[in-house]
Amino acid sequence: MSDAKRVIIDAGHGGSDPGAVYEGRREKDDAFRLALAIGKILENQGLDVAYTRTTDVYDTPLEKAQIANNGGGDLFVSIHRNAMPVPKTASGAMTLVYEDAGTPALLAENIQRNLTEAGFADLGIKERPGLIVLRRTQMPAVLVEAGFIDNPEDNRFFDQNFQAIAQAVADGILTTIRQMETGGPEYYQVQVGAFRTRMPADRLLKELQDQGFPAFLVYSGGLYKVRVGAFLDMENGIRMERQVRGQGYPTVLVREPAVY
Repeated sequence: MSDAKRVIIDAGHGGSDPGAVYEGRREKDDAFRLALAIGKILENQGLDVAYTRTTDVYDTPLEKAQIANNGGGDLFVSIHRNAMPVPKTASGAMTLVYEDAGTPALLAENIQRNLTEAGFADLGIKERPGLIVLRRTQMPAVLVEAGFIDNPEDNRFFDQNFQAIAQAVADGILTTIRQMETGGPEYYQVQVGAFRTRMPADRLLKELQDQGFPAFLVYSGGLYKVRVGAFLDMENGIRMERQVRGQGYPTVLVREPAVY
């Protein structure tokens, strides 16, 4: 496994924010325990792992994204437990992405498949563009909902199969990294700018993200390249290019593996 790959693990909530609570059980505690277990497996496989928190502290979602960005991560995985307005009405695992495309989609698919094989009901991959930790991270990011904390059966499964769940998420990350290292499928991506220094690239990246575009940063050939979207189908790439160009940006459609 390449030493260049760094994984940022985020234990959801923390400190004054307990997350979902059910019969005294707090989401922040389950998320923290699972995040550390996943990280330990990855570290044992030789990966460089960093955490948004290693104690019971509170950071806003934006601060978590900034911690990840400043930490230079290649992948970001946020760990949570789910809940419903009416307890005991839902069961299973799901994985959330900003947009179901590119490397985030690949990472989500690998994790979700493993969680289902571990025994969770499959609630699929869902797009959640409004989540700050998915929108403001400058790397492929997913949010894992490891069962419902307000469902006693899901809690029983979580506790009795804890290590298998941690292994499922870790294996999904490891599989994705292997696919990233071998290039993977090529995607149509809209390139908006390329810079020799990072500061102007970061400014353009933030500008595009603030307008709701799924923008990300690629560093290759000595340049910081700002791109939007990653699509297997060329027509989807063309549609995105038209949207970006319609906002006054110069664009070029490129086709490369979506490793960013």
